[in-house]
Amino acid sequence: MTTTNTPRLSVSNLSTSFPTEDGLVRSVAAVSFSIQPGRTTALVGESGSGKSVTSLTLMRLLPKTANARVSGQASFATREGKTLDLLQIGEREMRSLRGNQLSMIFQEPMTSLNPVFTIGEQIAESVRLHKGLDRKAAMAHALRMLELVEIPAAAQRIHEYPHQLSGGMRQRVMIALAMACDPTLLIADEPTTALDVTIQAQILELMRRLQAETGMSILFITHNLGVVAHHADDVVVLYAGRVVESAPVRPLFAQPEHPYTQGLLACLPGKARLPGQPKPKRLFAIRGQVSSPLAPTPGCAFEPRCDLALAGCSAAIPPLIDIRQDRQARCIRVQPDAQLARAA
Repeated sequence: MTTTNTPRLSVSNLSTSFPTEDGLVRSVAAVSFSIQPGRTTALVGESGSGKSVTSLTLMRLLPKTANARVSGQASFATREGKTLDLLQIGEREMRSLRGNQLSMIFQEPMTSLNPVFTIGEQIAESVRLHKGLDRKAAMAHALRMLELVEIPAAAQRIHEYPHQLSGGMRQRVMIALAMACDPTLLIADEPTTALDVTIQAQILELMRRLQAETGMSILFITHNLGVVAHHADDVVVLYAGRVVESAPVRPLFAQPEHPYTQGLLACLPGKARLPGQPKPKRLFAIRGQVSSPLAPTPGCAFEPRCDLALAGCSAAIPPLIDIRQDRQARCIRVQPDAQLARAA
């Protein structure tokens, strides 16, 4: 069996690129992180930072027509104690994991649920495939899952179609579908983006309770740092497809090291300003836009937008280095020769 010291998922140098008429688009570049059993790791960053592409690459759900070029390793520890590389195993073995030990909650449930099948049939299909239950037993299990995620009048709703449900209930159905086979790793791709704050809080509390009951690991993909602060154990910050900082959630919020992370936190109402800057009269915003993946900058990708940039930032991409226990950052300012860089 997997020990608590063995990561549930260990991603190493994951890269995903897409060939286009204008050139090669590298959406994810040498991304590495790990998730321990029972913990939640948040993958955060602006739109276009590579969060969703990372999750779809791990799930092997990128469309074949995209002709994606994928490299790296993604070691997944199964409940039987095996370690499998999700990027190398055959499609048949991947299908046996996907929806079973490895599940995903997609960003928009209305486009993820099949409109021509009832929600009960969709949940039952998964447990019939992976657990070998007959139709009656599978529908009974689907009903239990709907009750578990607190769908009101579950015995009635099980026979309804996705369009008959509200956004919050559809999201609960997605969670029930993802949890139906007791996954050991759940990937949640911005699962509360389209919901109002009240329903959002209910969904997040539901996920926290299910995690406590089952011990599953969660890869939580979001741009909402308020959610990260309350529901994550560890944080991986992406910018332009690369990891720029990773740390446990409390140390990262208390003392962000990378200027991009500092900028993200400064954008939150009531949060601290950037170090050395006067208290702003208006809400802080990171200037500029993420550079085009077709024309990446030769140095640090954040340098054109960074108010703390140094002369050497545009020379080369900084390495991701260990700065303290369980903390990494990709910035010239945290390198051992940072003092020399500041003087340049």
